[in-house]
Amino acid sequence: MLIDTPKRLHLGIIDPSGTLGRRFGSLGAGIEGGYLLRIEESDRQKIIAQNKEDTRDIKDALERMDRRFGTSFDFYIKVERNIERHIGLGSTTQLKLAVGLGISKLKKIDAEIEEISKILERGKNSGVSTYVFKYGGFVIDGGVRNCFPPLAFREEIPEEWAFLLIIPKLRRGFDEVEEKPIMSSLTSKSEFAEKISHRILLGLIPAIKERRIEEFGRFLSEIQVLVGKHFEKYQGGVFRDDLKILIEFLEQKTFGFGQSSWGPTLYGLIYKKDYENLKTLAEDWLRDYGLNATVDLGIPRNQGVKTKTILKN
Repeated sequence: MLIDTPKRLHLGIIDPSGTLGRRFGSLGAGIEGGYLLRIEESDRQKIIAQNKEDTRDIKDALERMDRRFGTSFDFYIKVERNIERHIGLGSTTQLKLAVGLGISKLKKIDAEIEEISKILERGKNSGVSTYVFKYGGFVIDGGVRNCFPPLAFREEIPEEWAFLLIIPKLRRGFDEVEEKPIMSSLTSKSEFAEKISHRILLGLIPAIKERRIEEFGRFLSEIQVLVGKHFEKYQGGVFRDDLKILIEFLEQKTFGFGQSSWGPTLYGLIYKKDYENLKTLAEDWLRDYGLNATVDLGIPRNQGVKTKTILKN
């Protein structure tokens, strides 16, 4: 079986303090080019992966699925395409859910993706990686309150829109171990959460419904700045201190901009047709400032995970 996942852009957290009784609440978007995983039942375990972190997370998913469903560990699993780890593109959740879903299908287990996500200990702070995995598109979750965060909103991203991705060759974002003490103790001012919520309800949502890229981008940028105020003491500013020069470029050249999760991936909302020109401008900017980064096209993915059964001769 082949499992093809999206990547996930994390567009922000609403209320880390849970001032209304629900903590976090988050926004995300699916883009093409996630994990491609081959998984088959076997007489022994064999894992082929590009790096040790992929192998570790595959083994963790196998263990958790076996603990819950008695599925065993005897699978052949090969990572045929991966997401670079801990750069803000949802690598851990997309990989673990791919393994969990593949096992459930091979073993004919009737389990919703949200249930698999909980078994794999996903969604403790944010549900958007799970909902991007399941549905694709633009998603908002309703925050955590003694249960898995519910899906509050989902909408397809217009096909003519895209994201200009700039991924600097800088330190990676925090992994789950590193961010745990931050997320467990994080407090924020309710005024930031209120302003973010207002811009989501009367800004982002109507803008994407009406396909207004300028409005969506403007509100997205405003939300990103407010989200950054929650985390500025942990990352050296509203955005990571080592990303400010690139944020300036995106602010000037795209409809809306932001930092995905802990970075270093940055994104700018654009029309897909303008990508090649903007890529050239971005590469010139990087050269002028002596920065090393990958510039890529983030194509919206309005479909969640795709599976394909492999027929054996």
